[in-house]
Amino acid sequence: MLEGESGKGTQKAMELLVAIGDAYDAPKMIPISRAHAASSGQEGDLYFVELLADGGARCKVPTSTNPVYDIPYFHRTFEGIPEDEAAVARRVMEAYRRVGAILSWSCLPYLSENIPLYGETVAFSESSATPYVNSVIGATTNREAAQSALASGVIGKTPLYGLHIKENRKGTHLVKVEATLKDEFDYTLLGYYVGKRLGYGIPVLTGLVKRPSTEELINFCAMSNVSGAISMFHMPGFTVETSTVEEAFQGGKPQDTMTVSNRDLENACEELQTTSGKIDFVMLGCPHYTLRQIEQAAKLLKGKKIRAGVGFWICTSGTTRLLAERNGYVQTIERAGGHVVVDTCIDEPCWIAYRGMTGMTDSPKCAYYRRFKEAMVGRLADCVEAAVKGRHQ
Repeated sequence: MLEGESGKGTQKAMELLVAIGDAYDAPKMIPISRAHAASSGQEGDLYFVELLADGGARCKVPTSTNPVYDIPYFHRTFEGIPEDEAAVARRVMEAYRRVGAILSWSCLPYLSENIPLYGETVAFSESSATPYVNSVIGATTNREAAQSALASGVIGKTPLYGLHIKENRKGTHLVKVEATLKDEFDYTLLGYYVGKRLGYGIPVLTGLVKRPSTEELINFCAMSNVSGAISMFHMPGFTVETSTVEEAFQGGKPQDTMTVSNRDLENACEELQTTSGKIDFVMLGCPHYTLRQIEQAAKLLKGKKIRAGVGFWICTSGTTRLLAERNGYVQTIERAGGHVVVDTCIDEPCWIAYRGMTGMTDSPKCAYYRRFKEAMVGRLADCVEAAVKGRHQ
């Protein structure tokens, strides 16, 4: 492959993986069973996927894709989206089709379209996907880039280094959670706080009094890997690889110990606010909303109307929207004046209409991307109330 015997596209993929392996002193390549490329409808992604597609490369293992955006829908809905941006997105989507990827366009492939099993070796990029796959599922992946994940999907292998080695999966920091975690928004703040404090490492979290839900774990994963670089964590007794703190540290000692109080999470929430008062839109689904979260939003909106002039958007996968529509949740949200959209996220050019406006979200990750001017962050119920009233606080 490296010498070009399997075509130029495959050769480029192998060149990248060999370079990464050399950089990390990897002794060899190891087989993977699946990959997830954190695709985007932007220039940085376009170059590499077209390079591989034009060279005839095809994915050897299931390789899912991250959000881009629904071009026809958004160009009907918003004015002013640059045509050159749409042209890039079209080329990205077509190139992923040509390499034989799963065109899932979702940041939660591990829930429906491309689900690893415990012990699988995979190559996943995307902020929530890497820690979720390592920690919650117990498969192994490094914190891949879109390009390295796609290259691994094409080759069917990845270099042996990092989190593919058991010794490197041990905890580095002990995190004593003294805060009361009531719902997924509290886990959102916990992830944001822990990621920011640690920066890089494998936290071992103690003090949790109940098993976290899927949504709580997704939000912890996403936020800790955005405010920091947390590719893996342990919640002994709740995540799959360890049942005790001693197991999590593989018999060693933590590099450091930190506590997280209610006040720490309150301060984190306050830190995320850049303004208060009137809002122009609410943005939910970063990471993509699950079916249960869409159901919650529909229940909160039932019988209500979103204030005129306020946009209300939920981003999700095509798979989830189909089920939400079958269950009547999409219809309830649309009757209230909201939208449930697929294949996209806030980090795409389709949201240009909100560039100078004020948004509210339940996701610090969404606020971090800042495709808008000012941000407020709150619980789902607060976001719905703000959408109805047209303001928050």
